[in-house]
Amino acid sequence: GQLLVDATACPQDISFPTDLNLLDNAREKSEELIDVLYKASLHKTKPRTYRKVARKLYLKTAQKKVKSKKEIRRVLRQQLGFVSRNIKNILKLLTAYETIPLNAHQYKYLLVIQTLYDQQAKMYKEKSHTVEDRIVSIHQLHVRPIVRGKTNARVEFGAKINVSLMNGFAFLEDLSWDAFNEGTRLIKTVEQYK
Repeated sequence: GQLLVDATACPQDISFPTDLNLLDNAREKSEELIDVLYKASLHKTKPRTYRKVARKLYLKTAQKKVKSKKEIRRVLRQQLGFVSRNIKNILKLLTAYETIPLNAHQYKYLLVIQTLYDQQAKMYKEKSHTVEDRIVSIHQLHVRPIVRGKTNARVEFGAKINVSLMNGFAFLEDLSWDAFNEGTRLIKTVEQYK
């Protein structure tokens, strides 16, 4: 029988991620982790997160239909600052514990937030929008951008697949998310924050 092979993408239904939205998500998640980690019996004072100020600054720009590049860069710099401060405070809070008190889900978010921050800071510094293994969703870490070159959708988000069709049967040969390997991203040492 005839063998047909095709490579395609399976789009994942996620909102189109902007750098600003991703940093806002990471900032809110880092605030949650600070709330979880802070214990009055272990820590002197609760770190300030400036969450209301940060959210207000984000919304002021995010809700505008037209945003200048200069304005976007200014807000990105502000949000990078808030996320960076939160990460440092999380690591400081962790030094008071004998073992890391986060469950697997929370710990994953901590690693994702750190990696996302590193990626966003790199892109901001280089005035770029691309980075290796780019995170486009902090909640669905496996989702990756796929450049399609379509008129109406130049970039989609999802898995790449190879499908072969033979004698009326479809065979899934390969499925790749190009997923971020959590094992390769170790938590930054807390020793330096003691």
